[in-house]
Amino acid sequence: MAKKKFDLIVFDWDGTLMDSTAAIVKCIQAAAKDLGLPIPDNKAAAYVIGLGLQEAMQAALPGVDPKYYPRMVERYRYHYLAKDHGLTLFDGVREMLNELSQQGYFLAVATGKSRVGLNRALDTVKLLSLFDATRCADETFSKPHPAMLQELTRELGQDIQRTVMIGDTTHDLQMALNAGASGIAVRYGAHSEQELLALNPLYAAGSVADLHVWLNANA
Repeated sequence: MAKKKFDLIVFDWDGTLMDSTAAIVKCIQAAAKDLGLPIPDNKAAAYVIGLGLQEAMQAALPGVDPKYYPRMVERYRYHYLAKDHGLTLFDGVREMLNELSQQGYFLAVATGKSRVGLNRALDTVKLLSLFDATRCADETFSKPHPAMLQELTRELGQDIQRTVMIGDTTHDLQMALNAGASGIAVRYGAHSEQELLALNPLYAAGSVADLHVWLNANA
């Protein structure tokens, strides 16, 4: 059997494992509407997915009075909590994660979600026990700062050069580059294929099944 290239596989959550991109976009837009602020278009709202909530609202609505950003976060959470129990994993995610775990990889999540939000999501889809470690944006620096990956590798005693970050946004891939880890893109989430390929990921998967096959053959 070929020697593994990676020991630790880190996944983004929204738009990579969870089919939540469209819901997040709608919640950002609804929050802006609630406050009478300019409503970001779909592309602008999708682009900030993966950042911490405060950073995301600032990036989605640049130039508004800073006093609105905490209120945007509050309204966003209100709308998202009404939707999150209806969200599902992408087809094939559970099977892929179970197989990778059985093959001996360390599995982790690095997400722009809050700790409360990630725990709710993991509990809803019954994946709480599958990951060896998780890191959220309200616990450390937001992507693309390398801190999440640095902290996860330290916690699990892993080598950053034998760690791969998998995500649907340039924030994920840039974080991997900043940390000295490898990066894999998925093309079914928030950022366009062109934006993702500009950061030279090892691979750009078109589906979870595609990603699963590539990991089996190359990771």
